[in-house]
Amino acid sequence: MSDRHRLSLGPIATPDRLLLGPGPSNAHPTVLEALSRMPIGHLDPLYIELMGEVQELLRYVWQTDNRLTIPMSGTGSAAMEATIANMVEPGDSVLVAIKGYFGLRLADMAGRYRAEVHTIEKPWGEAFSLEEIEAGLKQYQPKVLAVVHAETSTGVLQPMEGIGDLCQKYDCLLLLDTVTSLGAVPLKLDEWKVDLAYSCSQKGLSCPPGLGPFTMGPRAEAKLNARSGKVPNWYLDVSLLNQYWGSNRVYHHTAPVNMNFGMREALRLLAEEGIENAWARHRSNSERLWAGLESLGLELHVPLERRLPTLTTVRIPEGVDGKAFSQHLLNKHGIEVGGGLGALAGQVWRVGLMGHNSRSENVDLLLNLLEQELPAFQNQASAVPVGAAV
Repeated sequence: MSDRHRLSLGPIATPDRLLLGPGPSNAHPTVLEALSRMPIGHLDPLYIELMGEVQELLRYVWQTDNRLTIPMSGTGSAAMEATIANMVEPGDSVLVAIKGYFGLRLADMAGRYRAEVHTIEKPWGEAFSLEEIEAGLKQYQPKVLAVVHAETSTGVLQPMEGIGDLCQKYDCLLLLDTVTSLGAVPLKLDEWKVDLAYSCSQKGLSCPPGLGPFTMGPRAEAKLNARSGKVPNWYLDVSLLNQYWGSNRVYHHTAPVNMNFGMREALRLLAEEGIENAWARHRSNSERLWAGLESLGLELHVPLERRLPTLTTVRIPEGVDGKAFSQHLLNKHGIEVGGGLGALAGQVWRVGLMGHNSRSENVDLLLNLLEQELPAFQNQASAVPVGAAV
């Protein structure tokens, strides 16, 4: 019995991959070096200083002055749940604007915290207008409106101008999912009057998965402080976490110190580049990709005006086994692209250009492979024109 589950293994050996899917993206080499440093204690004065640096740089990339800005010890989904767990009390009306898979997840989470969940919906590939948002606010009078800024499942970027003003008009908190936009797409939380936001470490920030940036503004803090009972999730309770990440530095849980080493370096690199330069780089490389895909005769799922620079949804051509081609890219070339989720399963590829991976040479490599190797996977009638991409 004692040896039943014992394995005899060699040291871990993983192949190099170029991750051009919906996430994770490749971590920056400097970030990987930081992760491999010897851990220090989570109450060590040097680590406490680093915590402050991470918080201040998160405020920079989010363009916010929010006091309560921390990286949750968990993936982006933990940070997503933290926004719901801290804000929702049983019976609260929560309106979720659903235009893809992650809007559905927000609605599911809010229901688990016994919110009265209402939804407004758009087809997967469209965004909400201000008029549609206002109609939902009028009808349901929610305490929280949850919106996905960059919908990873569809490649849609939701315009944000005016939504925060509407939420203040209807006395409602604005909760924003920035998982696929932080560090890569223009984000101005204070200017947009966003009350809560969350993200992840593994996309625009070029850090491995494991941390979930979270931020809460004054209106959200007021609602948290006015709760009639405790936050039902102990691990994600911001009133407890703030005693560790705030000036008191009171122990809450053993922090993933090396992940925060990596986050600190990832944010430092972004600050060196300048956040507006990073936004422009992502836009430029996505436009290079879009032009190349269209020159190959491939159809993009989302119209240009609401297309997301970090994640492009490409319609799989008629007669092509999309999963077989993406498996071919992975097995032969070590390149990962994603498939469709939910309503778009089997219909699109999802191509990510995020963080360190948003470079012109990666765009050109993928376009050349599509041009050279996709024709073997498709019917002659819809073959890619030779020499069209780059």
